[in-house]
Amino acid sequence: MIVEIFLALLLGIVAGTITGLFPGIHINLVALMLFAVSGILLQFTSPIVLGVFIVAMAISHSFLDFIPSIFLGAPEESTALSILPGHRLLLKGRGYEAVRLTAIGSFIGIILTIILTPLFIFIIPPIYGYSSSFVPLILIAASGFLIWKEEGIDKKLIALFVFIVSGILGVFTLDFSMIKEPLFPLLTGLFGMSILFVSLKEKKRIPKQNLDCEPLNKKDFATAIKSSIVSAPLCSFLPGLGASQAAVLGSSFSKIEERGFLLLLGIIGTLVTGLNFVSLYIIQKGRSGASVIIGKLLELNIYSLWLLIAAMLVSGSIALILSLCFSKAFSEKISGINYGALNLGVILLLVALSIIISGPYSLIILVTSTALGIFANETGIKKMHLMGCLMLPVIFYLIL
Repeated sequence: MIVEIFLALLLGIVAGTITGLFPGIHINLVALMLFAVSGILLQFTSPIVLGVFIVAMAISHSFLDFIPSIFLGAPEESTALSILPGHRLLLKGRGYEAVRLTAIGSFIGIILTIILTPLFIFIIPPIYGYSSSFVPLILIAASGFLIWKEEGIDKKLIALFVFIVSGILGVFTLDFSMIKEPLFPLLTGLFGMSILFVSLKEKKRIPKQNLDCEPLNKKDFATAIKSSIVSAPLCSFLPGLGASQAAVLGSSFSKIEERGFLLLLGIIGTLVTGLNFVSLYIIQKGRSGASVIIGKLLELNIYSLWLLIAAMLVSGSIALILSLCFSKAFSEKISGINYGALNLGVILLLVALSIIISGPYSLIILVTSTALGIFANETGIKKMHLMGCLMLPVIFYLIL
């Protein structure tokens, strides 16, 4: 059994590295494929071994998926907001530092998962049972708070408009049965393609990347940790709130610089991933595709939960090293590339992936979401309001 667990751990790290570095290959898809053949695999191994594989893959992915987000502008839901501060640092020659901050944050997220799990096991069940009926109000209040944080009445109204339109687009996309994997074209257009087109228009060039990193000031470090502890549990136990929204909510309570925000995104991304598996044990509900699959494979008890948490720690330690190595390699090569040609190449790649992964009708969503993302960028509002594409459908689902 120990050998099987060790092998599953290594294979999970390899799978998470691949899904993290290559846009469009999502861990939920791999977990679903694993579940499809689990009947055969379980003749040779046990459910907990498959669980270790999924956890190792999910944690490794949460470290490495910031690399294509920052260097290429190909986001997922949990990394969408890293494009803006990460891209700014990349254009200052500090792309490696941006990834390093998210990687350190991700490792802190694992440590916080280990520390918070015993506490949540005792306090979440009664709170969850009482508050579950208020989830729509909580989501509406969180969305309204983020919109109100915009400066000036004009930007507040534009932010409200963008939130509603992106939400309507999200409802349409998720209900469009002819589109497979609908989140890929939706999020790619809103957060990836729109940034790439803006970069093409402005003809930006990537300077030589500096591998030296400035130390993060203690205030931003402490703020990132405190904010993640407050906001990350909302994602793990409430539907509809993603890591990006949690990061913005957390940073709203205290002023934090862009480097501190990247650290915060790293912490929350991995902390949410870890707590998704903890919530499966506590409330018997998975809050991610990967955790739902684990719930179908085995019934978690306290011993198997801590085995999975141990797998998180080991896979996160290795993923930290891998993310630093890959980001260093990206930094050394990217400055010698024609960035305009790279942007155009990535745009064509994302269009091709959208057709392959989600079907030809996904181009309707890709073009529409890209236009909305460009509009948000040109009006100067925070692109977090585009996350209405996920928030509004969940609110409608819970109310109606």
